[in-house]
Amino acid sequence: MGKEENQDKNAEAAEAGQKAENTHIPEPQSSVPTGEVAEMRDRLLRLAAEFDNYKKRVAKEMSEAKNFGKAELAAKLIPVIDELELAMENADISTEHGKGMKIVFSNLITALKKEGLSEIEGKSSYDPYLQEIVMTRYSDKPEGEILDTVRKGYKWGGILIRPASVIVSKGQDHAEEGGKETKNKE
Repeated sequence: MGKEENQDKNAEAAEAGQKAENTHIPEPQSSVPTGEVAEMRDRLLRLAAEFDNYKKRVAKEMSEAKNFGKAELAAKLIPVIDELELAMENADISTEHGKGMKIVFSNLITALKKEGLSEIEGKSSYDPYLQEIVMTRYSDKPEGEILDTVRKGYKWGGILIRPASVIVSKGQDHAEEGGKETKNKE
């Protein structure tokens, strides 16, 4: 009887396996339509991209704010730099005090330049974005060419702190050429 019982159990197991294969278990139904799921997914992706752009914008604004703060401090130091330059021009550099003043000035300028300070170069022609005209003179140089820099200008990175004050050529004096002036005929 042991063999028959085993065979009966095997037959029952086989029948149960066939029944399990034939039985269809339905997938759980979602209460949200597939179109709505796609729309929610799209909204989520857009929101994530928007947040990423927000983080980048805030980081850029923070960097600009730091740069403007540094430029503001440098603007307050520019008069000190001018006074030190004037003192060095009128001091005896061969004395200990003169040498010390030169070293202090050099260290200050080096530190500020490492952080982003730069002098505005006295270019050959006037640039209204970087220089201000304090005087014009007749000269043999073409009109608009810089003759002299009265006061240095400075920038911090791309930020103009103080424009350079310059003397600009008016061109040649026509009165000196025998009174020949050219007039526009209209």
